Amino acid sequence: MGNYLVTGVAGFIGSKVSSYLLNNGHNVVGIDNLSTGYIEMIPSGVDFIEGGCHEKKIIEALEGKKFDAILHIAGQSGGEMSYEDPVYDLQSNTQSTLLLLDLSRKIGCKKFIYASTVSVYGDLLDPNDIVEKSDLFPKSFYGVGKLASENYLRIYADQFNLTTIALRLFNTYGPGQNLSNFKQGIASIYLAQSIENRHIHIKGSGDRYRDMVYIDDVVEAFCKSIESNVCGYNVYNVCTSVKTKVESLVNEIMTNLPYSVTCEYSGSTPGDTHGYTGSNDKIKHDLNWSPKVQLKKGVNEMVTWALTKDKS
Repeated sequence: MGNYLVTGVAGFIGSKVSSYLLNNGHNVVGIDNLSTGYIEMIPSGVDFIEGGCHEKKIIEALEGKKFDAILHIAGQSGGEMSYEDPVYDLQSNTQSTLLLLDLSRKIGCKKFIYASTVSVYGDLLDPNDIVEKSDLFPKSFYGVGKLASENYLRIYADQFNLTTIALRLFNTYGPGQNLSNFKQGIASIYLAQSIENRHIHIKGSGDRYRDMVYIDDVVEAFCKSIESNVCGYNVYNVCTSVKTKVESLVNEIMTNLPYSVTCEYSGSTPGDTHGYTGSNDKIKHDLNWSPKVQLKKGVNEMVTWALTKDKS
C-alpha cells in the first residue's frame, strides 16, 4: 500500500489516475481548485483538499504528510487559454511545480511525476516522430510554463537527489474529458460542439494533424512511472506515433453520432502548430509502456460516453 499526492484530482486525467491507485489499494490525497474540474469527478476514498497548487498555504499544510510519490497533474491546460491570462498560466503551471518540488524536498518524497506537454516542442523543421532530444521552442505561454517546470524538475533531481519524471502528453482524449471547455482538448471540443450545436467549427485546415493518445494509455504511463526504477531527471513522450488528420478525427466523431452534423473550417488558434507525431521508443524501453487503444475504438468509447452523459 502506497501513499500518493495527486493534483488536479477533479480533472480528466487526475481523477482517472486516482481511481486506478485507489482500486489497487493505495491511499490518495488529492488537490484541486475546481476551476475546470468537478467535485463529482473526485473518486470516493480520496482525501480531498480544495485549493490551488500555486497557493503557499495549501502546499505548506502538507508538510506533515509522507508520500511515496507526488503526481502533479493540475494546471491550466491549453495554449489558447494561456493567452487570455498569462500570469495565471504561469502560476498554475510553473509556480505550482516549484512549490510542490520544494515540498518533496522538505518531506523526503523521492519521486515526482509531472504532466508536461507536447507544446514544449513548438514548430519543428521535422515535426514527425519527435524525440525527447528534439529542439524545444514553445509557441504559447502554456508551453513556456511547462518547459520551465521541466527545468525545475531537472535542477531538483540534480541538486536534491529526487527522481523526477516529466511525461510529455500528446493529445489526450477519452471518456471523462471536460465537454464544457471549448478551448482545450481537440477531440472534446469537436465532440461537444457536435452535441450542443449539431455543428463543428474547426479553426484551421483539415489537413492539420495530431498524435492522439487515449486516456487509459495515459493513466498507464503515470502508473508505470510510479513503478519504474529510473533515477534522476527523466522525460518521456506519451504518444502513439500515429498521424491523425483533423479531418479524419472529425469524420470519426461524426460516424459515431446518431444524427447529422455540419462542419465549418475557418479562423485559427494563437500558437497552434500544423502537425506533429512523437516517437515513443524511449518510454517503451525505460518504462515498458506502449499505447494499446487505437483511434477508432477510442473515439467510439468517448462518443458513447458523451451521448449517455447528454441524456442524463
